[in-house]
Amino acid sequence: MKQPKRPLPFTGVATALATPFDEKGIDYIALGSMIDHQIDQGIDALVLCGTTGEAATMDEREFEETVAYGVARIDHRVPCIVGCGSPDTVRASRRAAIAARQGADAILLVTPYYNKGTRAGILQHFIKVAEVGRLPTIIYHIPGRTGVRLPIEDLSHIAAHPLMCGIKEASGDMEYFAALAERLGDTLGLYTGNDALLLPSLSLGGQGVISVISNLLPAATCAICRDFYAGNIEKAAEEQLRLIPLIRLLFTETNPAPLKCALALQGQCENRLRLPMAPVEPLLQKALAEELDRLT
Repeated sequence: MKQPKRPLPFTGVATALATPFDEKGIDYIALGSMIDHQIDQGIDALVLCGTTGEAATMDEREFEETVAYGVARIDHRVPCIVGCGSPDTVRASRRAAIAARQGADAILLVTPYYNKGTRAGILQHFIKVAEVGRLPTIIYHIPGRTGVRLPIEDLSHIAAHPLMCGIKEASGDMEYFAALAERLGDTLGLYTGNDALLLPSLSLGGQGVISVISNLLPAATCAICRDFYAGNIEKAAEEQLRLIPLIRLLFTETNPAPLKCALALQGQCENRLRLPMAPVEPLLQKALAEELDRLT
């Protein structure tokens, strides 16, 4: 017997928000402006402290301050999802507790990386962290960063826990996404983590995207979903294809280095990253500037 679909934290586009830095640390003035801009442009949800937000470089004080500031600034205007991933279950659990304490709506929990846990250990990791946070939890599957490709069967076991509400699938493998949709689409929200695959994923029953490009073009990214939902498939396809060159550039070097460059070109924040990330090469900077000029 199939379970009814669990309540979703969002449908459409959630921006995996970059974290702006200055010479002192986190630039909260820029962060507030970025949050307001996203909401004014019609974004459906915001993700704080994810991979794009360079959360792996934040200490616990910075993490809690960013979450507290972000939740307060969003002020229930859209759902706020907080990335709590860590290869250390204890550290991930602490971050989930912080997210809950500060009033987040959901958490995003990536597969433990580097130490590549055992199959049983990974299942226990997701469940332990979710139960500490007691918030709706989106499983984040990105083998290219974690070195772990979860079998569909394992994801099904994790997804059976009642706190699991969705999966961010970022392998780039549409056959894998289709298998998830077949197996779990009636129960969980399925979100792509690949901007270039937004429209194909919607066609397979996906609920949207946790997006990088929407940092730069939130309204245009949302238009793909809204046109699709309205039955304007050709228009959605035109918009998806229009964004492909910029999406390609944003992943020419490791995210968020190209994104930070593009955000600086837009005047949203400084082109400042934390090591081991470094600013992109001049040729890519030039290409990003030209493509942004074309699109705006």
